[in-house]
Amino acid sequence: MKFALLLFDPEGYWDSVSEEEMGAAVAEHAAFAAYLRERGIPFSGEALKPAAEARSLRPSGDGAVAADEPFVALREDLAGFYLIECAGLDEAEEIARRCPIGAGIEIRPVWEA
Repeated sequence: MKFALLLFDPEGYWDSVSEEEMGAAVAEHAAFAAYLRERGIPFSGEALKPAAEARSLRPSGDGAVAADEPFVALREDLAGFYLIECAGLDEAEEIARRCPIGAGIEIRPVWEA
């Protein structure tokens, strides 16, 4: 099964960190990627730019239209994700517990067509 580990950080967090803190965070994610490789877990992942640089669409009678805000209103930013393959939700949670955590991680099963 595939699971998305959706990583959330406090809004604006990465604008306020030092280069040293940024380097430490990158090292934590590199260690997590090494852990996944060591376990033989297929994965991919990306960091995302802040919501302020995004665009969101909302449904309307005329189809999808750009919203006034570039984001879905949350107190946290969706900061990145990993896409992993494992046996089930319990294993996905076990794996996610090793991932660097900001404001939270949502573990969501991926629909497989």
